Amino acid sequence: MSRQVTEAGSPPRYRQLADVLSREVRAQYSPGDLLPSEAALSRRFGVNRHTVRRALDELVAAGMVTRHQGRGTQVVDRRLDYAVNAASKVTHNLAELGLATETCCLTQGLAVPPEAIAQRFARGPGESLLCVDTMRHVDRAPLLRLRHWFDPERVPGWLDRYRGGSTRALLDQHYGLRLRRSRVRLEAVQADADDSRMLQCARLAPLVVLTSDNVDADGRLVEISVSRARADRLAYHFDFPADERPQSHDDEGFS
Repeated sequence: MSRQVTEAGSPPRYRQLADVLSREVRAQYSPGDLLPSEAALSRRFGVNRHTVRRALDELVAAGMVTRHQGRGTQVVDRRLDYAVNAASKVTHNLAELGLATETCCLTQGLAVPPEAIAQRFARGPGESLLCVDTMRHVDRAPLLRLRHWFDPERVPGWLDRYRGGSTRALLDQHYGLRLRRSRVRLEAVQADADDSRMLQCARLAPLVVLTSDNVDADGRLVEISVSRARADRLAYHFDFPADERPQSHDDEGFS
């Protein structure tokens, strides 16, 4: 959390309140518990609701709590553990954890992709792909920003069919495409202004970005997906086949 100070050298009131609340959350609350309302906290600490709201903003930015419209401020239950393998699906994996998910479509249409993605699809400069931006919510809190790049020739009529929900389900039901990952890239970045607004995190907060090449049964590239998630809310683990033979130094080309 940031460390602003007043002219007198002490932290501002909202910052002091955030420190008190963060200690209480760690010591007195369990995952999933709701904090008292802003009105109740305002009365308890003798401050206005704006000060309380700024203090809670600090806890949200630190990944300790999330806000839910109509429910209040809830202690983050845990960092979600997401298994990544060739066939794993976001909706299915989160459902297995007992979590309610919702995926909304933000924008979609033809767009010119970044050069690296265009090359993976063997597209020339200026050629378009189908770009679909979605947001995944878990228990009504934003978890993932996803950008899907599709070969539009493989998904004709997509814009008339997709309105939200699982993209994998639509690919299976309407196009007979059951995709699997063929390549994954994992990297860490800092949240930009859009990430901060949409994922409810601090500007420059750490994010985990997972880029997946997704192919059909014949190994042909159909989609490249790019997901951006708060590093304090989601962890990835990678599964490898149990019978995969470890490589020796000779296999790896070492002498």
